[in-house]
Amino acid sequence: MTDDESDSCGCTGDTKRAETDPAYRRALWWVVILNVGFGIVELVGGFVANSQALKADALDFLGDGSITFVGLLALGWAASTRARVAMTQGLFLGILGLAVIGMAIWRALNAIPPEPELMGGIGVAALIVNVTAALILARFREGGDAQARAIWLFSRNDAINNVAVIAAAALVFWLDSAWPDIIVAAVIAVIFLQSAWEIIRDARGELRATA
Repeated sequence: MTDDESDSCGCTGDTKRAETDPAYRRALWWVVILNVGFGIVELVGGFVANSQALKADALDFLGDGSITFVGLLALGWAASTRARVAMTQGLFLGILGLAVIGMAIWRALNAIPPEPELMGGIGVAALIVNVTAALILARFREGGDAQARAIWLFSRNDAINNVAVIAAAALVFWLDSAWPDIIVAAVIAVIFLQSAWEIIRDARGELRATA
């Protein structure tokens, strides 16, 4: 398949832009810094607040930062290699989702209400960070390949997760129960698995197109 044919079917997108656009590289660096930096902060906060939802979201932050860094390194690689990187990212996200489900089950057996004020405050801060990252990446989500779309999906999902964490904190405060925290952690895991499927599906399509 020629480059023109590939672009017209939308299989690989404008990979040349991703390889050469310095604005895209700068955007990815900002996303790496935001995700890894706040992921560490939120993980500590999750243990202090005893919140499973915060811990799950922190793992998402750290995973996103690591995967985005790999995506940054992959910009100059061949389209088929980037598709394989996206496939790996999807598999990683799926494993992360299963791990969060496991932690939620364990937490359900030891259900102690978290600190709702701290949980909610960290959730709001996380939402601000994720909206910032999503806005940085928004103009690059169209016309990119599976690897670029994977990075966009990660940032979009994070913002959705944070809204759920804030809602869970309010319910924990209102009900004085650990269950809203546990349920939101499980919802985050389901979002992980759904996005993992989308990324793997796109990557498989691009691998077939470049075969």
